[in-house]
Amino acid sequence: MLASGLHALLAMMRMQPDSEFSGAPVPAAAVPVAIELSDASVTFGRGDRAVPALSKTTLRIADGEFVALVGPSGCGKSTILRLASGLVQPTTGVVIVGGREVAARALRVGMAFQNPTMLPWMTIERNIMLPLKIVEPFRSQFRKLRKTEFRDKANALLEQVGLKGFGSRYPWQLSGGMLQRANLCRALIHEPRMLLLDEPFGALDQFTREELWSILQELWMTHRATVLLVTHDLREAAFLASRICVMSARPGRIVDDSPVTFSRPRTVAMTFEPDFVALNQKLRTFIVDARSAPAEGA
Repeated sequence: MLASGLHALLAMMRMQPDSEFSGAPVPAAAVPVAIELSDASVTFGRGDRAVPALSKTTLRIADGEFVALVGPSGCGKSTILRLASGLVQPTTGVVIVGGREVAARALRVGMAFQNPTMLPWMTIERNIMLPLKIVEPFRSQFRKLRKTEFRDKANALLEQVGLKGFGSRYPWQLSGGMLQRANLCRALIHEPRMLLLDEPFGALDQFTREELWSILQELWMTHRATVLLVTHDLREAAFLASRICVMSARPGRIVDDSPVTFSRPRTVAMTFEPDFVALNQKLRTFIVDARSAPAEGA
């Protein structure tokens, strides 16, 4: 698992920047599209062994949006994430990222997995700086700035997530929640235009998870990257996202796409208010119906 997670992380880091990301919210008509799936479907294998993972799906995500994907297990949420990253190619349809097909477009991307996949022989500080060693324009400056500007950049992010003074520690010296905070720092240090999050808090206890929601919200409000979050936690989706897309059972498709209008910054206390609970119940109903509905084409 460590090897596969690290392989995907390195693939993300090798994507180079095309242009500087402004990230500032602008009127809807003028917002450029960051990610667009147009009738994109994915089938793994061929012939009798073909497994349809994603039905034809159309989805548009604007620059600076925070979109959450929810749905039953195996519905294709992570497949959409991999399509956006270029790790998986669509069987049919087109995936556009930053205005061009994803395979032809080089972008600066950050990614956080459910497991932090920190390299155990490196300090937390050096783990966080790993993207700077791989991604241009930082790569060409790494040897010169790794002990000054880049190290300061890593420690500034650590302080922002409540880990001031932990840069010299090793991964095995930190708790799971602390490692996931450091994981977010590593995903953001190279100033990505797009942040892909695959169940980043799924392995944590409820209290740690809620604490990290607030930290991620603050990071998004500060950096304004385009975020695509895969999660099974409906409260997490409603707390963090500006839009929530509900997916049906495999082969997945989007059955609801709704904005989340709660004011920011959001608090954990807000998640127990009637309007918030009503949204969670609405999402739950969609997912229950999606699980019981017959598969498309059955």
